[in-house]
Amino acid sequence: MNQKFMKEKPVMPLVISMALPMTFSMLVNALYNIIDSYFVARISEDAMTALSLVFPLQNLVNAVVIGFAIGINATIAYFLGAEKHNTADKTASLGTLFNMIHGFVLAVVCIAITAPFLAMFTDKRSIIEMGTEYAKIVFLFAVPNAAGLCFEKIFQSVGRMKTSMLCMLVGCVSNIILDPLMIFGIGIFSEMGIRGAALATGIGQIISLVCYLMFYILNPIPVKVRLKDMTPDAALSRKMYSIGVPATLSLALPSIQVSALNAILAVYSASYVLVLGAYFKLQTFLYLTGNGVVQGMRPLVGYNYGAGEKKRVKDIFRSALILIAGVMVIGTILCLAVPQTLIGLFTSNPETILYGKEALRLISIGFIASSVSVTVSGALEGLGKGKESLVISVLRYIIVILPLAFILSKIFGAAGVWHAFWVTEVIVAVISYVICKKEIFQ
Repeated sequence: MNQKFMKEKPVMPLVISMALPMTFSMLVNALYNIIDSYFVARISEDAMTALSLVFPLQNLVNAVVIGFAIGINATIAYFLGAEKHNTADKTASLGTLFNMIHGFVLAVVCIAITAPFLAMFTDKRSIIEMGTEYAKIVFLFAVPNAAGLCFEKIFQSVGRMKTSMLCMLVGCVSNIILDPLMIFGIGIFSEMGIRGAALATGIGQIISLVCYLMFYILNPIPVKVRLKDMTPDAALSRKMYSIGVPATLSLALPSIQVSALNAILAVYSASYVLVLGAYFKLQTFLYLTGNGVVQGMRPLVGYNYGAGEKKRVKDIFRSALILIAGVMVIGTILCLAVPQTLIGLFTSNPETILYGKEALRLISIGFIASSVSVTVSGALEGLGKGKESLVISVLRYIIVILPLAFILSKIFGAAGVWHAFWVTEVIVAVISYVICKKEIFQ
């Protein structure tokens, strides 16, 4: 398959064609997470608590293997654009090996620490036992999951977005179907409870990997994963890790942010904590859509940068910014027009809905501004500038918002936390613009 369409096709249609499949598959994946939680909650409240407590460990594993896969993606796209196909092959091969090692090491560590980790948050034996059962099974699939995520990013790096979408959807839908069958023992399956949820997740990941391998064999891509190319290469390894490590940290930062904001809001009322949780579930659909555009843009930026097409890189960036800003405009309109309806999806308490209505209207003020930092951060990853991208993420998730939330909460109460969101987005958008002028539009 010839990748020259990545530097020849008109920019806006190209960005849309790359972004749409990824946006759709990511939205389906977000829906799966909600459905998965729904079925586990039907087992018992303890089962749902156990799943929630194990989630940070799962998030850690996913952050590492997805973050490093982003490094593989950007590096392959760059070398393809520079027409260094042998180096692109070595990147795919060595990167896949490294990520499988990441998955193995993390699986061993997470299985070993699950029980004491859970005991830090609860002394209820049933929750610890269920969480440990779930972890022992789900982390056994960390290696094939890491390999599958590598193939996902490899296929994306050569522009095979529809194939990537299909493989992700097959695994996701398989998981959704298997969840109730294995949890509750329907048909030929035995009732497995929370172990069934973990097994369904792992099988879905295996099915997704098998799907990628079938396409890789039956409909080959121009990048090859070979055993002979899995030999150490210090320079290539540094390039992948220079993008992958910052991407990993960026993926892990939201968890720290949520924990800190929960601590601030808990002083006022548990209802505010619920509102924050509801907001993050709602904004998942908004920012996943934006991230779908970023995933479509990233290989295009890397390829054209490698090919020396700097003007086209700028055009791709502008097109992606317009698309992401459009998504944020829609989100802003919804939060301003029907905030009570959105919060009402998560609670029927009139007081909580009132709190949520205020929160959504204040937070949404910053949505459009956030499109700048989201787009710039994604473009920097595509250019291989992982450190600069990380700076934006750290500012956005930790350095600016957390002190602001604390200070403004002392002045405006819980509403100060909501104000901190939009003020942060404006500040980080300005900083992102300065970085953009220096690193992208230089």
